[in-house]
Amino acid sequence: MQMIDSLFRDIRLPAFRDLVQNPLTHLAVWVVLGDQLTKSWLGSYLPVHTAKVIIPGFLNLVHVRNTGAAFSLLAGSNTVWRQVLFTMVSVLALAVMLYLLSRTPKEDAWTRRGLTLIFAGAVGNLIDRLRFGEVVDFLDFYLGSLHWPAFNVADSAITVGAGMLLVTLFAVKTNR
Repeated sequence: MQMIDSLFRDIRLPAFRDLVQNPLTHLAVWVVLGDQLTKSWLGSYLPVHTAKVIIPGFLNLVHVRNTGAAFSLLAGSNTVWRQVLFTMVSVLALAVMLYLLSRTPKEDAWTRRGLTLIFAGAVGNLIDRLRFGEVVDFLDFYLGSLHWPAFNVADSAITVGAGMLLVTLFAVKTNR
């Protein structure tokens, strides 16, 4: 029994400890928790398909469900087919993010943070798809009658992460 305990401690615990102590893990956990907690709060505060004006002419808090992908892409398609497709695409995207994170040097903190934000945002939206079959969106920014599609914390993390990757790509090209 002691040999098994020693093996478990020596092989698995350091890797787990490294993962738990990694600031990128903390970032991902905070994004996913923030995303899920805000959606949970929204569900108890605002019924589906209702809105509350926060800043007139600029920001509403809405409770909408997006059955499609970004900007409601494929929202009207067959439910089962759509669910399977979006789940598979999400899992593939998560695997790609993990692969890219594993191949990105630790010194490239900006890229690693960007990949982590995209990963965490994808996890947040995947949780919604698995729980509800759709993604909960609640932030509605607009100017007059021009509305940006409603989004959530996970979408924001994905967007910021993608922006960070773009900045990294352009910074690398200008340094060459």
